[in-house]
Amino acid sequence: MSSSNALEALIQALRRLPGVGVKSAQRMAFHLLQHDRGGAQTLSLALAQAVKNILHCERCHTFSEAIVCSTCLDARRDASKLCVVETPADQAALERTGAYRGLYFVLMGKLSPLDGVGPHDIGFKKLFQRACDGCVQEVILATNFTAEGEVTAHVISEGLKPHGLRLTRLARGVPVGSELEYVDLGTIAHALADRR
Repeated sequence: MSSSNALEALIQALRRLPGVGVKSAQRMAFHLLQHDRGGAQTLSLALAQAVKNILHCERCHTFSEAIVCSTCLDARRDASKLCVVETPADQAALERTGAYRGLYFVLMGKLSPLDGVGPHDIGFKKLFQRACDGCVQEVILATNFTAEGEVTAHVISEGLKPHGLRLTRLARGVPVGSELEYVDLGTIAHALADRR
């Protein structure tokens, strides 16, 4: 492979990252090759190790280097609560709040019929088995408030209703510190409807 082919392959590989277009990929590639070859090597090794060693937790489906992740193994967590999220990034965001001490199930996606993503593609069967394991009493639906996230939460809710579990959904509302005149109308409407 000639250097121009190698450079083009690097640029195309960087474009696979979300939000990275041609110009951003070129800038990253040129920076790494011109100013930070050591960083490029470190990035290459870290990526290779991550691909080799990171798998999905057997219980919650999040990323883990062990068969069962440390969150699922933590005896201090409340096993009666199961929070369903779309991605490991969503799980990490909830964990950073320090407000939730239950367990998780990570879907690794959301229903999207237009993209050909159905219930079998994001592990509904495994989720339902986990939710109905006899320990879980409440399932917290923490999917995103997008059309796909709402559909995903609805389908999960309908599938779990017959099992007698308490089903809750993250609240929607006005962000802390915001002024009503600058909040979008949909958010204000949901905040009024979900007021407590």
